[in-house]
Order: sequence, then C-alpha cells, then structure tokens
Amino acid sequence: MGLHRTHRRRMDREEAAQTKADNRVFKDRERGRRDTRMVASLKSGSYPYHPAVMSWLSRKLDKPSTKITPQDIKSVLTTA
Repeated sequence: MGLHRTHRRRMDREEAAQTKADNRVFKDRERGRRDTRMVASLKSGSYPYHPAVMSWLSRKLDKPSTKITPQDIKSVLTTA
C-alpha cells in the first residue's frame, strides 16, 4: 500500500508542476493587460484613485497605499 501511495503523491506533484507551468503563460499575459489598464486609469483620473488602482500601485511601489505620494505616481507613469 505504501508504494502505491508514494507513487500517487509523486504523480500529483508532477501534475501540479505542469499545471503551474501552463498557467504561467496566461497569468503573464493578464499581468500585462492589467498594467495597461491601471496606467490608463492613472493618466485619466486624479488622486485619490480607485482602490484597485491604489492596490496595484502599492504592489508596484512596494509601499502601503497610505504612503503613496503624487511624486511616486509620476515615477510610475514615467517608467510605464
């Protein structure tokens, strides 16, 4: 019974790794589309931004959204 269980766990790990590799392609594409949408929202809107935009900025700048300044937003727009 132990050998069967070990083989099954190994197969599950291999399948999980393959699924993760397959999904990486789609997630990378979605990240690009999301970046484009968020930059467009930054250019068209004004501070304070929608919570989704602030969350995205927070991840991009690696700082809490309450600490984001207009200068930080300008730096994101110039690099985008």
